[in-house]
Amino acid sequence: MFNWISQLVVMSLMNLGNIRQRLGASSVAVFGVAGVVGVFVAVLSMAAGFEKTMLSATADDVALVMRSGATAELNSGLGYDQTQLIADAPGILREDGRAITSAELFVIVDIPKRATNTSANVPLRGVQPGAFAVRENVKIIEGRNFEPGRHELIVGKGAQAQFANLEVGSTVTFGQLDWQVVGVFEAGGGVNESELWCDVRVLQPAYRRGNSFQSVRVKLADTDALPTLKRALAANPQLDVDIKLESEYSAEQSEPLSKFIRVLGYPLAVLMSLGAVFGAINTMYASVSARTREIATLRALGFGAVPVAISTLIESLILALIGGGLGAAAVYVIFNGYTVSTINGASFSQVVFDFAVTGELVVQGVMVAMLIGLLGGLLPAVRAARMPVALALRET
Repeated sequence: MFNWISQLVVMSLMNLGNIRQRLGASSVAVFGVAGVVGVFVAVLSMAAGFEKTMLSATADDVALVMRSGATAELNSGLGYDQTQLIADAPGILREDGRAITSAELFVIVDIPKRATNTSANVPLRGVQPGAFAVRENVKIIEGRNFEPGRHELIVGKGAQAQFANLEVGSTVTFGQLDWQVVGVFEAGGGVNESELWCDVRVLQPAYRRGNSFQSVRVKLADTDALPTLKRALAANPQLDVDIKLESEYSAEQSEPLSKFIRVLGYPLAVLMSLGAVFGAINTMYASVSARTREIATLRALGFGAVPVAISTLIESLILALIGGGLGAAAVYVIFNGYTVSTINGASFSQVVFDFAVTGELVVQGVMVAMLIGLLGGLLPAVRAARMPVALALRET
């Protein structure tokens, strides 16, 4: 057993030491694997970043109430009296006798993107003063908050970075009215940073919504209060609503786009991997051919076929590992934290998010690289192990 291991170590070190003599062919294999891993990790980092934006900054003690059967705020509708009944229900946190709630209206406005100057659907949310108590992570970082009753906006820092004309002091036109940008807010990196906010009482007449709303966000009295609130709302014959945690709603909203990206990313990685596998096979066949005399001599000296095969596989795996590491590192440097915006099919509005090259994605990329190395080195390893010693010595 010790002799077998010694043979494997000797042959592996010899193979790796001779890589510089085959630097051109080895580089092709390394960069082929790097390209596959880079594309794979980059595509999936979009899904990871989108999910992170949708789910981060959501709280387990915040719930969303919409019309029964509504799948998103855009297709929900609630009257003023209904929002008051919701606010009076048990299970909601109260301060000085007032329920911590925000009845809100959600509309889509057109704003050009900074990068392309093309029109984009940007969410404009009308909120009540309680919105800032419900969402404790929302902080004004530039300018000031909008004043009730005035055509003023505050914009998320993500929206300001991606869309034009949203600097503090600028004026934009929505719904045939001019709105002044008076502040910029952050929201813990969450989806609200992709939005514009204003007073809901000003937004309603601007878009002819009467006294209607689309959703009510509520601050729960505690994390166990949701069942109590659900029972109370279900027992009220004047209400026909659904209620769920904000985190649950955000997960549902992120699922379609995230699934689409993954459905695109994995088959793309498979197709690219096929090319990288063939490249690795050619590289390792060339390596075996270049070492025919060396392998034959070692076999004649008593080295076994199994150490020869495994050492060839180890060389292929190490080349693939180097390529995978280079690809993952390049994507991390270039894309991690890179900010983009895309349309969310669930809300038909733009969401600003950062690419997120996570440790899990890097591990998956390295596993893809190792699989390529294994498949690429398998046939050459078998050939090296089965090489007839006498014939190889004569050919060299």
